[in-house]
Order: sequence, then C-alpha cells, then structure tokens
Amino acid sequence: MKVIMYGTGICPDCVEAKEILKDYSNIELDYRNITETTAVLKEFLAYRDHEPIFATVVEAGKIGIPFFVLEDGRKTFELSDFVNIIKSEVQSSISSCSIDGKGQC
Repeated sequence: MKVIMYGTGICPDCVEAKEILKDYSNIELDYRNITETTAVLKEFLAYRDHEPIFATVVEAGKIGIPFFVLEDGRKTFELSDFVNIIKSEVQSSISSCSIDGKGQC
C-alpha cells in the first residue's frame, strides 16, 4: 500500500510515526517534510485549508501532522486507521506541535 505522510523532523509524533512505518514491508512510504521546501509546505497547506478533516485541528490550534493520504484517497491522522497497531501503542513522550507548544500535533 502506498502512503503519503506529511510531517517534519521537529515533530516528535511525526518522527515516531515514520519509524513505526519503516517496520511495515507492505507500506510504500512517500514521506514529505513540510519544513524542507516551500512546495511541500504549500501542498500540505492546500489540504489543511480545504479538507474537512482539518476543521477540529485548526480550531484547536494544532498543525495537523502527521497527516496521511492513503492509496485509496482516504485521509487520516491515525496510524491505526491503516496498519495493525493499537492507538494506545503510539505514544510520544513529547507533544509540541501545536501552536502553543503544549498539545498534540
């Protein structure tokens, strides 16, 4: 399964998700770092500005990463939506991706 992941190396949740996905041989990961180029940032912001999935994220002052676009077009923030993992198993010790630096990405 092909998965596009938007994230950044300065987001602990993104780093953790990317590491977890490396262990899945059935996942072909297309990792797109939103802080690497303006083009990738603009691509991510197009989703963030127009996709309903981001409404509560924006309202809460969060960025919305890691963000995944699955091969079938589904969009999600949760690894557990497409890999066999229990949501509680994915826990970052640091949560600093919200605008205020206190919440989840």
